Amino acid sequence: MNKKRVFISLFLSLCLIAVFIFNDSQVTALSKYGSTGSEVTQIQQKLQSLGFYDGKIDGVYGSQTKNAVIAFQKSCGLTADGIAGSKTLSYLGLSNSSNNYGFTQSEIDLLARTISAEARGEPYEGQVAVGAVILNRIEHPSFPNTMAGVIYQNGAFSCIDDGQINEPVYQSSKRAAIDAMNGWDPSGGAIYYYNPVTATSKWIRSRPIIVTIGAHVFCS
Repeated sequence: MNKKRVFISLFLSLCLIAVFIFNDSQVTALSKYGSTGSEVTQIQQKLQSLGFYDGKIDGVYGSQTKNAVIAFQKSCGLTADGIAGSKTLSYLGLSNSSNNYGFTQSEIDLLARTISAEARGEPYEGQVAVGAVILNRIEHPSFPNTMAGVIYQNGAFSCIDDGQINEPVYQSSKRAAIDAMNGWDPSGGAIYYYNPVTATSKWIRSRPIIVTIGAHVFCS
């Protein structure tokens, strides 16, 4: 009987150790302070492209990387714990399951560039709304179904005609592109927007207004 109890006790102890090891491995699978490797390198590169990180791209999750992650999380309304978990990676466009939102990196960059050209100086919400309009058009049957098709459609965006699309991209516009791709749509599903101060088209002014953000009116 005593041997049986010893065996059972030993078995339970081994089970507890196994559970502890498994849980610990699950935690360290997330990139956090002290982590190293290719995922950390990708995180640093993405944060650098978004203007949150200006340190060395070395694949080491140090204090500077952690602080950059915290700043990024705050900008996206995420829990600012400095840990690059699945949700943070998704917002960064590094989640394998999201496949960069279904767009290539060049398409994501084009969206950010267009937002910057069309809405620089607008409230951040207004920048996200412009990005959302572009994404809404991709899904709408009346418009091309690609990023480049929508943005370069003849007469669609003034920044193409006046060359503003080639100006330096604001960092906030890069974040706005990510927020729009993550489903934030301050425009309320709009497929058009215009500036009532400068717009001369009677047709665009006839569109049903959904919301006004900053200097832009968003409509269906």
